[in-house]
Amino acid sequence: MALLEREEYVEQAYFFRLLVDRLKSGMPLQDLLTQTRQEVLATTRLPLAIDFLLSELKHAGLMSTAMRRISHYFTPYQTFLVAQAEEEGGRFDIETALRVLQKEAEYRSKTPSPQGSFLYQFEALCRNRLSYDAGLAAMAEDPIYSDEWRSWILTVRRQIGLVDLADLIYVRSAYYAERQRRRGAEVEDVPYLFGEKEGKIAWANRRQDPLYLFAALQRHLEYPAVPRREPIDQATVLLPQLMRRMERLEQRIKLLEEEQRGGIDLSRFMPGGKSGTLPDFDG
Repeated sequence: MALLEREEYVEQAYFFRLLVDRLKSGMPLQDLLTQTRQEVLATTRLPLAIDFLLSELKHAGLMSTAMRRISHYFTPYQTFLVAQAEEEGGRFDIETALRVLQKEAEYRSKTPSPQGSFLYQFEALCRNRLSYDAGLAAMAEDPIYSDEWRSWILTVRRQIGLVDLADLIYVRSAYYAERQRRRGAEVEDVPYLFGEKEGKIAWANRRQDPLYLFAALQRHLEYPAVPRREPIDQATVLLPQLMRRMERLEQRIKLLEEEQRGGIDLSRFMPGGKSGTLPDFDG
């Protein structure tokens, strides 16, 4: 698989953003795909991809299976995120997955780098507590990475959890090689995947939470940040509950006022609203 043209990533970002915005309306995903298919640029390959997604969604109820079958258009990492969101009982929902995909497509429509892509994709795994093993395997198949990058990502896959991520980045940076030369130590003849600035930031964040490393790289090098999960608006839940409680309180107050005025008129509780004897519940 090769990298797509810029216009494809522009339309992908627009497509994912439309889905995120309209999911809140409660429309079924099938209807959303049909609707957004008419809005994306017809000169790209995205409308054909949406048709394939829609067909698979109608038959199998999943989008990830279709994305896996058109791997020449959607990367394995994109497919991995959607598959994780479609798992039953998982905490990673489809809206969060679409937000991550939108931001990644926006980044690729500009001037993406392997460093920025790796850090963004890996941060998405960390923040959403996704499988490192499957996630890194999918990342290694991304066409933005060279053979050296793929080999290193698979090394990270084997060593993550045993070796600190900051150390893994630091030892493959130009900053590490420079420090080794200053000390007169022998430098291993391997390609440097990260520059001096990334190496300095990684060295400064060793033995710390990886999220601090990502935040520092984003501040200093303007790498893309992973979208955070939006907090649930409690007002949309509390207001209807408060309204129902107020209605019940009003009914109780009216009953108390009627009782004080001489008794409660039970006729309105009878069938048809007419007075009469109470029904015989003993049968």
